[in-house]
Amino acid sequence: MNSLNEPHPSVLHALNEINRRLEKLLAQMRNEQNADIDMRAIVRDLQRAVELDPDVALACIFLNQIAGTYAVRHCIETAIVVLLVARAMRKPEGEIHSLAAAALTMNVGMLREHDSFQRKPGALEPHEMAIVRRHPESSAELLKSAGVTDEEWISCVLQHHENGDGSGYPEGRKLEEITQNARLLSLADRYCARVSARNYRCSLLPDAALDRLSSDTAADSDHLLAATFRQVLGPYPPGCLVQLENGEMGVIAHRDTASGLLDIHCLRDAAGRGLPQAIQRRSSDSGCGIRAALSEDDADLRFGMKQVWGALAAL
Repeated sequence: MNSLNEPHPSVLHALNEINRRLEKLLAQMRNEQNADIDMRAIVRDLQRAVELDPDVALACIFLNQIAGTYAVRHCIETAIVVLLVARAMRKPEGEIHSLAAAALTMNVGMLREHDSFQRKPGALEPHEMAIVRRHPESSAELLKSAGVTDEEWISCVLQHHENGDGSGYPEGRKLEEITQNARLLSLADRYCARVSARNYRCSLLPDAALDRLSSDTAADSDHLLAATFRQVLGPYPPGCLVQLENGEMGVIAHRDTASGLLDIHCLRDAAGRGLPQAIQRRSSDSGCGIRAALSEDDADLRFGMKQVWGALAAL
């Protein structure tokens, strides 16, 4: 049974079900003829899961809770970010669906190689780099042969590695030649890659990843896109581990994007001792501003998502 139809639906359970369906569909894409229909069904379920509780959906990204291979998980994480930012920008429903579908399929042309490339401790070989630089075109061609005719979907897949300065691939397009939707997909893709750990490097903390992204796109004249992306994610999104000004440590549970106020589920006291029972703090409370984001190793916090978000985060 679909978790969204159950009496107590779980965002995490729904995302893991979507991951299984997406992995199967992507793996057999070369034999598909109705990929458009099948993928849009997945997009609709993903959208329902995210709308059920956007904070839990984001926390699943930062706490690395979506099961499956990195290649497929990364696409789902990127699609979650795309859905939230596109919705905040008040994009038409059709565009939002096309964008999410593009996020879920952007790497289908190198699905077999993606995980092995991510595991490599050093630079890719020239022939491997050629596969990477070719994958937007390979993915678009594969989607077309599988029955996808949506031009917005295809153009986002083709352009998601183009850079405004012409240094991107596969065509080296300039800023004015890249659609806003493709630039949104590119931002989400890079952001999610940076907050995900690899075997050869640690993930960036969310605030550092956001700052790096802002630096990368400083020349981008689309201030609405940049500002909305920063507002939706924020430096300390749900699922981010933090230390408060008073020394306590915990995890961001909820945030108010309008006011910037955060609810923190504190699990260690100022001396670093584990609390017998979590304390709920608000970033506006005295001493409860965020001192710093923390890595898992620095925070040394062990908890299940259900402990913080209840049934919405049940496995």
